[in-house]
Amino acid sequence: MEYNYIKSLHLIFVITWFAGLFYIVRLFVYQIEAFQKPSPDKEILGAQFKIMAKRLWYIITWPSMILAILFAVWLLALRPFYITDAWMQVKLGFVVALIIYHIKCHMIFKNLQKDNVQYTSNFMRIFNEGATIILFAIVFLVILKNAVNWIYGTLGILVFSILIMLGFKLYKRIREKN
Repeated sequence: MEYNYIKSLHLIFVITWFAGLFYIVRLFVYQIEAFQKPSPDKEILGAQFKIMAKRLWYIITWPSMILAILFAVWLLALRPFYITDAWMQVKLGFVVALIIYHIKCHMIFKNLQKDNVQYTSNFMRIFNEGATIILFAIVFLVILKNAVNWIYGTLGILVFSILIMLGFKLYKRIREKN
């Protein structure tokens, strides 16, 4: 019974963590685009996006990551045999990738809070798909759990990634025409 409560809390915080990651990168896009506007729009929009990003990052995203990881560790403590399963080992690899993605977002966040723009809005749109790819991979691994199925799922994620990039290039061309 305890396991299901902990698992539910873990899942809730994973969802809010991903929601924060998805939205923060969209805010990065808006901040970067606002930075290119003339005054006073640049200052007004920039200040508003900084506030929104700061609240999202420190009130939702960071706490969600910490709680998701704490509940995950608790789940593994309750059922340590999962750590020997291949699907769990691959999943934990993707979780490490997600933590690295989160830390990179934090670095971008800190730079944008100081008006230090290092990336284009187009780069951020592509970067935003990183969390999507990791989400797909983790969900397929957790649901399928079978070694053969997760291999196909991982290959499917790679194909999905390529399709996202092609779709982004097509979207960019359409935007440039308009």
